[in-house]
Amino acid sequence: MEDYPAGWEADVVLRDGGTAHLRPITPDDSAALARMHEAQSPESVYLRFFAPLPRLPKRDLDRFVNVDHHDRVALIMLIGDDIIGVGRFDRITDTDAEVAFNIADAHQGRGVGSILLEHLAAAARESGIQRFTAEVLPQNRSMLQVFQAAGYEVSRGFDDGVVAVKFDIDPTARSIEVQASREHRAEALSVRTVLHPASVAVIGASRKRNSTGHLLIRNITAAKFTGDLWVVHPEADQIAGVQAYPSLADLPGKADLAVIAVPAESVTEVVKDCAVHGVKAVLVISSGFAETGPEGAELQRRMVATSRAYGMRVVGPNSFGLVNEAADISLNASLAPFLPASGTLGLFSQSGALGTALLAAAKTRGLGISTFVSAGNRADLSGNDLLQYWEEDPATQTVGLYLESIGNPRKFSRIARRVSRVKPVVVIKSDLTGRELPPGHIVRTSSLAPNTLDQVLEQAGVIRADTIHQLFDLTQVFSTQKLPAGRRVGVIGNSAAMSTLIMQRARSEGLRVDTEPVSLHPEVDAETFRTELDAMYARDDVDSVIVTFTPSAGAEETEIAGLLSESAARSGKTTVACFLGIHGVQDELTTYLTDEAGSRVSHTVPSYIGPEDAVWALARATDYARWRAADHGRYTELDDIDDKKVRTIIDAALEGAQPGSPVRLERDDVRDLLSAYGIEVLPYVTASSVDEGIAAAEKIGYPVALKAVTTVLRHRMELGGVRLNIDTPEELAEDFTAIQETIRQLAGEDEPLVDVQAMAPHGVPCVLRAGEDPLLGPLLAFSLAGDTTELLGDVAHRVAPITDKEAGDMIRSIKASPRLFGYRGLPPMNIEPLRNVLVRLAVLVENHPQILELVIHPMVATETESHVLSAHVDLLPDPTRIDSTRRLLS
Repeated sequence: MEDYPAGWEADVVLRDGGTAHLRPITPDDSAALARMHEAQSPESVYLRFFAPLPRLPKRDLDRFVNVDHHDRVALIMLIGDDIIGVGRFDRITDTDAEVAFNIADAHQGRGVGSILLEHLAAAARESGIQRFTAEVLPQNRSMLQVFQAAGYEVSRGFDDGVVAVKFDIDPTARSIEVQASREHRAEALSVRTVLHPASVAVIGASRKRNSTGHLLIRNITAAKFTGDLWVVHPEADQIAGVQAYPSLADLPGKADLAVIAVPAESVTEVVKDCAVHGVKAVLVISSGFAETGPEGAELQRRMVATSRAYGMRVVGPNSFGLVNEAADISLNASLAPFLPASGTLGLFSQSGALGTALLAAAKTRGLGISTFVSAGNRADLSGNDLLQYWEEDPATQTVGLYLESIGNPRKFSRIARRVSRVKPVVVIKSDLTGRELPPGHIVRTSSLAPNTLDQVLEQAGVIRADTIHQLFDLTQVFSTQKLPAGRRVGVIGNSAAMSTLIMQRARSEGLRVDTEPVSLHPEVDAETFRTELDAMYARDDVDSVIVTFTPSAGAEETEIAGLLSESAARSGKTTVACFLGIHGVQDELTTYLTDEAGSRVSHTVPSYIGPEDAVWALARATDYARWRAADHGRYTELDDIDDKKVRTIIDAALEGAQPGSPVRLERDDVRDLLSAYGIEVLPYVTASSVDEGIAAAEKIGYPVALKAVTTVLRHRMELGGVRLNIDTPEELAEDFTAIQETIRQLAGEDEPLVDVQAMAPHGVPCVLRAGEDPLLGPLLAFSLAGDTTELLGDVAHRVAPITDKEAGDMIRSIKASPRLFGYRGLPPMNIEPLRNVLVRLAVLVENHPQILELVIHPMVATETESHVLSAHVDLLPDPTRIDSTRRLLS
């Protein structure tokens, strides 16, 4: 039996939010498989084997557990030591395989078959299989539904009492959509299990008041948790006034959530005990894991593997805790002795210490929270999981995350892109590329420029903040105001200098101040302020308003705050304020209105310490509102591509390649690969002598260009590696000889090769890159060609897939883009061919993760069309993508 690929083993989330472990079958699974079969009902056995079979004969059992992981593949799903589902395929032709499933009766309806199908299809594609067939009894409706609902184009026929099913297993737009939808529902439910427990057991609390467990019990009690609270302690009768029980077995019921605060070396055993006694999720407060070094990392790995294998999610370890302010839950299972009020802000923190700061800042500013989770080392439950939950959580209207690292940034971008379209997502800036990892955080690193991730998050509509201060500056707007209707801002206050400062700052942040600021007398009275304020709100050319007030001998600041809140609430326009040097007006900045349903609704104007904070927050909220309202384009379905040809080229190039060692694709193969995706390279002929060069030029037709083939001089005109506009054989002979001599001197090659290529029309040379980044997955880049671009880092990046509009935005977003649009009297270039190639490259690298790097350098944009002059491709034998076409926890 061959070893199976490591990527075929995964932890997965089931439809109901529970977890399971998936891996290829091995001979050691014989007893577990027999046990599963014998527990099946006669009906289930008949539907699978078309005959009564109470026990598996040894011959069949041996055949089922001995596979080659290529032509015969079987995947099993386990909870603990029990197999709950089996999916297998057997190759019947070079491109076709017969697939079959067997799901344990007790676990049917949990989505086991759908997940097994996703993983089987991915494994089959790696083995060159393109199509699945299956024979299913008509009464086996659940299995027929698995095939039909997967999003593939399924054909069905009926013969001799059996339904024959057939479908191609290449991912389709529909199958990808189905997978994402199922993943979302399952992960959201798994988080709900954590945040909505009906019962909580605290394990590891001592009688000492200053112990962690004792504090947790006091905090849960003080928050008036609506469910059952139990303490597990082998000796105590009660701790912090809560009855204690010797063990989980002695509890009066099953605990939904276990809060664990025992020494690190004991946590795994406690987790296993939780699994045995039906606990649904665990919150590990204990430290001493990956943050302490390799031994702690191994403890953490075992603890998480145990929890997932038995169907439980883990928060932590080294977690600060979690909070759910919902009235029907009221849970404070955290180390915070105080909480903000109930509200609409969902908070996530990877740092325990900063968890305290986040909750304190929210409380100080009067911002209410819906839920809070501190992930600690983020060994399991992550920001991605919380985003899945918050997307549909009606109690959460704004999401705030402190992320020190992202384990799966591509998945984060994919989910955040969806969440941002319904509610704002704000991330506190950290070194998310993984170059400076905090202790205990495991993440892949990337050599990309720091601003690359900024661009990717901007693509997803995520707003980045530098500090906790900025996070709450912005969430104050989102939590209290409607989104700005546009960029036009009105400024009003009782200081001309302050109004001027705000106007200048607003313009620098991208806001429009088309109207003169209303600068009132420093000692303005309340009635005049109200009149001018109402006039500002009544203007049709103002979308949002910035109000400032400084202490004076005129109206009292509390009076101004009160009338501001009333006017702002009546107007419905976005408003931010700065009461400079004034404290204690927050209550007056809140007013109450009656809505159409007759309910009393509060309206608060956010106030900031400084005017710069107010302007920055309003500007970012305006940027987000514009992003959310924008047309983001459409994903292009390409019907003129040949993926089979691409796979053939890649497989041939990687045959015999060493794992982890990139392989440079031959140039003719690069040309064929791009052609399979509708991207044509301008014809060229490689020559080794002057005579060959002249013959090539006569075949191509003058004028021609000469280019050194060697990497050292490729595209380096300043070093003599490129000669353009050659019109005659005599000129070609002279330039060809000169290039060969330069190659000998600078590259040390004895037999230099030179490309002879047709001259492209004059235009703007561009560089397009696509490939697999270990951190972000399939990544695209666009820039103009030249050293200046590289030195200044003027490069646009996006993660695939991209829409047609995102491809156009990439081109327009670089600072040098005016050169493409008529800079200084030059004719504008046609960017449509550039956009088209970017879209095609996005699909190419999305479909083929073996492409480590594909570089088109240059592609010359002209007034009418574009020409690809040169390209190279590097392949990686073992793809590194972690967000793939099969669902898994990562």
